[in-house]
Amino acid sequence: RAAPSPKMMENEVFLSFVFYSTILILKMYVVAIITGQVRLRKKAFANPEDALRNGGLQFCREDPDVERCRRAHHNDMENIFPFLFLGAIYSMLDPSPTVARIHFFIFCVGRIVHTIAYLLQLKAPTRSVAYSLAQLPCFSMALQILLATTPYW
Repeated sequence: RAAPSPKMMENEVFLSFVFYSTILILKMYVVAIITGQVRLRKKAFANPEDALRNGGLQFCREDPDVERCRRAHHNDMENIFPFLFLGAIYSMLDPSPTVARIHFFIFCVGRIVHTIAYLLQLKAPTRSVAYSLAQLPCFSMALQILLATTPYW
């Protein structure tokens, strides 16, 4: 097992950020795998060569279930990628480890619930509440980054 460098071990906030970020990246991989499985099950391929390999050009088509998976994945990219930037910079501001962990945890749980609500078509407003909840720590981190960097304009 690879151990973090001694310098990295000194930053408890960054280690917490890395932990939650890795969970989120793995979640994105799972959604990508689910999308591929739904494509195969529904025989709805985006590319002619894939359709030809799986039954014919008639299967080069869109499917509502595949599109739902794709939207969930796209939404992850729109939200998790900015979190990765904000969380990394925020980790350098020497925040309270407990407060930082709460930020990362809330975002992670919000994104997981959002994906589950998206893929399982849970009743509204489950997905939008999860989305909004996950945005709170991002706005908090962004504000703290701006406040910390404003003197250097």
